[in-house]
Amino acid sequence: MIRKPAALCAALVVAACVSQEAVPQQRDTLGSEGWGPLRIGMAADDVTKALGSGGFGGGAACREYRPERAPEGLLVMLENGRLTRISLTGRSIIKTDAGLGLGAELAAVESAYGAAAMVSPAKYDPAPAQDITIWTKGAAGEAYVQNPDARGLRYEVGTGGKVTAIRAGGPSIQYVEGCS
Repeated sequence: MIRKPAALCAALVVAACVSQEAVPQQRDTLGSEGWGPLRIGMAADDVTKALGSGGFGGGAACREYRPERAPEGLLVMLENGRLTRISLTGRSIIKTDAGLGLGAELAAVESAYGAAAMVSPAKYDPAPAQDITIWTKGAAGEAYVQNPDARGLRYEVGTGGKVTAIRAGGPSIQYVEGCS
């Protein structure tokens, strides 16, 4: 009988030693203002404090990378020292605040946003590939948004009719080739 409480105590001690810097829980959703501890517009130092540094691609004006403690498939874009975009790519399992993730059907995206969705052809792929952008703030019907306070989500739909990437943030969600 004495062994069971001892085993329980040992398990609790081990559990208490788990790093508090673990990857944020995957159940956090991506919205136009951010994801988990990340908020669009926050300083680069705050991004590093939240998720660690990473392989920095790009220069001082613009860089896109995966922070070392970010979930798989989550990339951040910094422009002039500020977080301007969060991207979901590859095998990310994070969902948007509308419950959509990579692999979602085109019809599900259209259904979730209705008339708020602005559809444009994909830059490099033939239809049914397309980009669906939903501006939630600061972009009253503009074809190309430049307002740094604007916020939105962009779903990239591939030729198979499924979401292949999701971008959240400011005007940089419109960039087709990252910082290029």
